[in-house]
Amino acid sequence: MKPPAFWTQKPKSPLGAIAKAALTPLSGLYAWAGARRIAATEPETVDPAVICIGNLTLGGTGKTPIAIAALDWLNDNGISAHAVTRGYGGSLRGPVRIRLAKHTVRETGDEPRLLARTASTWISPDRVFGARQAAASGAKAVVLDDGFQNPSLAKDLSILVIDGEAGWGNGLVFPAGPLREPVSRGLARADAIIVMTGSSDVQPDLECLGLSDLEIPVLTALLEPTGALPEGPLLAFAGIGRPQKFFDSLVQAGAQLVDTRSFADHHPYSKSEITELLELASAHGASLITTEKDWVRINADQQGDVAVWPVRARFSEPVRFTDLLQDAMDAASQRR
Repeated sequence: MKPPAFWTQKPKSPLGAIAKAALTPLSGLYAWAGARRIAATEPETVDPAVICIGNLTLGGTGKTPIAIAALDWLNDNGISAHAVTRGYGGSLRGPVRIRLAKHTVRETGDEPRLLARTASTWISPDRVFGARQAAASGAKAVVLDDGFQNPSLAKDLSILVIDGEAGWGNGLVFPAGPLREPVSRGLARADAIIVMTGSSDVQPDLECLGLSDLEIPVLTALLEPTGALPEGPLLAFAGIGRPQKFFDSLVQAGAQLVDTRSFADHHPYSKSEITELLELASAHGASLITTEKDWVRINADQQGDVAVWPVRARFSEPVRFTDLLQDAMDAASQRR
């Protein structure tokens, strides 16, 4: 779904104000139920180190690129690391190990497919079962892409990823706002924070985000492209948490952007939709471009007609990030 405008700004219409007011009591119920579930659940411990990359808001903040960065470092340093995810947007319920040649994006969802390009990835809504399957297959570390609000599995490291521009939205819990739980409650359970910025020239306002006085590490990172932009005019489309963030990044990189189209997060593209976009781009004399997350949701026979702009997470202080991962490995080793 597309988030309502009042999640991020003051309602501009009486209808928006009424909807926000009507939903606020439900927010209290949602927050209470989440807190009760966490308090009533005894987390189970598994042998591998468990590293959770989560967030406090609905929609994209950059969790998956951070999870990929963690998997890359662990595996590059000789630590067999697997990803475990619930497989949002896919039909598989698992636990099942993704086979890229076998499973389609409609079975896996988009983010699990991106993870599976980097490391062995398991789809399992039951995180404990998924982590145990990974351990049985040789994993010494399990990286959870999401799962911060899931209390079933004990974590050695819980990292919250925050969009430095969008922040906490209107500061209200779902459905009156974008938060999964109150900010203070989530920050109290986190071991570290990563604030995603749109540019290396932009420093996040940590005081405004309520992060300036935290005793836990607060890191900053940005998403940088791994390849050059296509030449010539471009028509961009995206179905992610904040499509405008992608469009802005293209402009900042020097793209000649002639038009844009936004879709809901995880939108499953039909052949006819991509055909219409290709025709629109042709009318502009432009090429079609999208994110890597969107590109994997396009039918295989149309992917060659759409340019993709993959990105990776780049940390302002990468050693601080890798130190967190090493500390998690050390903690898991001590409890064995």
